Amino acid sequence: MISTILKEVETRDLTREEAIELLGIDNKSDAFYDLIKVANRMTREQFGNKAYIFSQIGLNAEPCSMNCKFCSMAKSNYVMDGEFRKTMADIEDLKKTARDVIEAGTHDLFLMTTADYPVDEFIRIGQALREIMPPQVRLVANIGDFDMDTAKALKAAGFTGAYHIRRLGEGRDTDIDPARRIQTLDVIRDSGLELYYCVEPIGPEHTYDELVDEMMRAKEYGVEAMAVMRRTPVPGTPLAEKGMITAAELTKIEAVTRLVTKPVRSMNTHEVTPMTLIAGVNQLYAEIGANPRDNVNDTEANRGYGVQKTIELLRDAEFEIDLD
Repeated sequence: MISTILKEVETRDLTREEAIELLGIDNKSDAFYDLIKVANRMTREQFGNKAYIFSQIGLNAEPCSMNCKFCSMAKSNYVMDGEFRKTMADIEDLKKTARDVIEAGTHDLFLMTTADYPVDEFIRIGQALREIMPPQVRLVANIGDFDMDTAKALKAAGFTGAYHIRRLGEGRDTDIDPARRIQTLDVIRDSGLELYYCVEPIGPEHTYDELVDEMMRAKEYGVEAMAVMRRTPVPGTPLAEKGMITAAELTKIEAVTRLVTKPVRSMNTHEVTPMTLIAGVNQLYAEIGANPRDNVNDTEANRGYGVQKTIELLRDAEFEIDLD
């Protein structure tokens, strides 16, 4: 049955049951390698062997009222080594950072905040950065839930897309109503902003049914840039004791996600996991500033990867990168 699914995946959509069957593949079996072979071929053929770098600037590190049990910045378990908030007063430094990462090879620039960061300030910063960015570089918002008025304001400021998801365990591992997340996803779609989606944060306790729910959701929204992310057990956070899935398991999940969602622009695994670069991944993230999977204010000096390192990894996997 698995061999039949893999033979037919390029000509039809996978069913929920087929996705779950693929996720059940033994990671040490021949079928595992058959799966990643198909995902790798589909990505390299569909995207012309091109790879992309997305860079993300974390604008603040402050206790967040959403209290995500996996996040280093949750108000209930804040474990960062300090606090900061970038504002328009820091715009010249932010412009320099944006120029540096774009000149180094960034294709899409993300701005990230906690859910409580003032939206008006975020939009002003985005508009100021958009003015100094080349037109071909996308500007993406990674913020809390928002309505149509905010979506229109983001577009007017020059944002081209938004990263937003219904997380695994939403409402149980977070203080966020899952229905509110869906409302924002609908707003992003209806406003014309490009939606960036991810199955995350994947932990050992999550079932394949839960993972497939989010794969199918991404497929329903027609996501162009797709990703999967394993949960990082940040010391001091409530879910840290549950541990982390292996790189092999993440690679399998990424390959199945790639086959199910069939993104039209790029496929990513986060955090950077080199094994996945032979299983359908053609995009990596460089990160600057705060990171909810880290406990230091400058993740680039700790867990995060810079632009140059992501370029080296993608080229080492024999992808081509357009840096013009």
